[in-house]
Formats: sequence, structure tokens, C-alpha cells
Amino acid sequence: MNSRYAVQPAAPGSSAVLTHDLVKRYGDFTAVNGLDLNVPAHGVYGLLGPNGAGKSTTMKLLLGLTSATSGDMWMLGEKIDGHHHPQAGRVGSMIEGPSFYPGLSGLDNCRMVADYLNLPRSYAPAILKQVGLAGHEHKKAKDYSLGMKQRLGIAMALISQPELLLLDEPTNGLDAEAVVEVREMIMNLSSQQGITVILSSHILSEIEKMAPVVGIITQGRLLYQGGLDALREEEHIDFRVSDPKLAATILASNNIDYRWAADLDGGVLRTAELSDGCVSALITQLVDRGVGVYRVASERKTLEQAFLELIESPQDHESRTMPVAKRDGGPR
Repeated sequence: MNSRYAVQPAAPGSSAVLTHDLVKRYGDFTAVNGLDLNVPAHGVYGLLGPNGAGKSTTMKLLLGLTSATSGDMWMLGEKIDGHHHPQAGRVGSMIEGPSFYPGLSGLDNCRMVADYLNLPRSYAPAILKQVGLAGHEHKKAKDYSLGMKQRLGIAMALISQPELLLLDEPTNGLDAEAVVEVREMIMNLSSQQGITVILSSHILSEIEKMAPVVGIITQGRLLYQGGLDALREEEHIDFRVSDPKLAATILASNNIDYRWAADLDGGVLRTAELSDGCVSALITQLVDRGVGVYRVASERKTLEQAFLELIESPQDHESRTMPVAKRDGGPR
């Protein structure tokens, strides 16, 4: 276990959810492999990864729907395990799609959940209005569109006015208009009501639009945790020159760190982003010393490139976490 990366559980109340070295095995298959989640309270946290990465299993572990093989979990300031979970109603969820009785109306489905939680039935109409189903409350759920069914599932999860909401692929299969509506609803739950929302998705663009903090998971391992923008490399400058060795000496004499990426054309010298004045002076020195400067390019990976590189070659990347407040990556 990487000690630099391990979550410190000394103050679990500062986060809505913490896990430490969480593992879930099914026989010889490890579905969740040493997860250290740190979910800030009162925000939207995105659990991002390809299908089969372990996202749904992680949510089931948090909800007590399956038991951990090993590791520790804290939720809403409480240590949770097979014998103890937060009081019913503090956590709402929609896992692997909405679950409801298709022969009942939307209103009756919500009333049924209220009855189960010993809550007033009067909560149901207000919740349905909140998720945009006012006017459709008496229609049977089986006659709802896919987007309306997703809304009903979220309404049933919200009936208890939870502090924490877990949503598994909430925009999966929706058309573009419904995606926008569900996205805005989720963001409003966090910004206007202070609900902590953990949502999973395999779609980078969806998580990017909703969650300021993400955990990227693949093959059961958490590869990255922090702001999405910090996932990208710091902007850098590539110098393609005629004599990389001499150019490297000149860079070193100016106390400029560089990395030499050799190729068939001689190679590229890569530095951190430099000021325009520094680049101009450096080019002048190179030319004065007889070094031909073929190209100078300022580049940075796109977010999609960084994400795909991370999940397609997880063995090449050390798990890392960024401070929650740090939104822009620096040299690492």
C-alpha cells in the first residue's frame, strides 16, 4: 500500500464517505482492490471508469448490499460494517437502474417507500414535483418514458430527505434532452439542498459537467482522485532542434529542466511552460551556438487523452490523489 496515498481516517466527520484499503473478492476474482475513497461533504463526487471497473460493487459495499472482504468504511461520520450502518433514511440510492412496481403509479411508488420508512405520505407529491414529475404522478410507472423512470427512481431515493445520495449511471440510456434535465437536477440537489451526491458513470463528459471531484477506477483499483483538470499534465514546450545534445547543454546552463525524448529525427527537448521572453532568449542562444531550431510548440494533453491513457494502461500509473481544493495540476 502506498503510504503517501492512503486515506487518514482520523477525522471521518470531515468527509461524507471514507474508505481505507477496501477489498471485495468473489472467489478468485477481485472486484474491488484496495480502494481509498475520500468524498467531500455537500458536493458531487464522480466515480468514473469503464464498464466492469467495480463502480457498482463499490456502491453496494457502501450500502451494505454486499460485504467487504477486508478494509474499513466511514459514512456520514460513522464507522460502518456488517453490523452497523447509518440510520435508515440518511442515505438514498439508485443502483443499477431505478427499482419500482410498474403496475403502481409514480405517486403510489413514492408513498410505498414513505410507508416503509415510517414517513408521512404527504412527502410524496412534493418529491415528485421536485424531480419534474408533477402532472404525471397518477400515471402507472410502466407507462413512463425512460427519462421519467430515472426521475422516479431518484424521487424514491429522495423521499427520506437523505444527507447522502448514491446514483449508479443515472443518465444511462437517456436521450440528449433527458440527460441535460437529470444532470441539472443532480447539481441542484447538491448546490441548493447541500446533499452529498456520489454518482458513477463510464462517460467522461457527463462526469466532467457535474462533479468537481472524481475517483477514477478500473480493474477494481482507484488510479486517481481529485479534480479532473489536475489529471492533465502541466502545459509544456517542445523544442525540435538539429543538435539535441548541444541544446541540452545550453538549457542546463540556463538552469532550465528538460526531458529528452529521442526519435528518428534526433529528438525533442521538453521543458515546463516558459515565458515568451525566456523562449525568445533561449532561441537566440541556440541559433548563436549553431543549433538549428526547427519547431517550438506549446502543448498539453486533452482531458480525454489523459483519461484514456490512464484507464487503458493502469499498470503504468501509480495511484495518486490530489488535494480537493487544488484544481490545476503542477509539476509532479
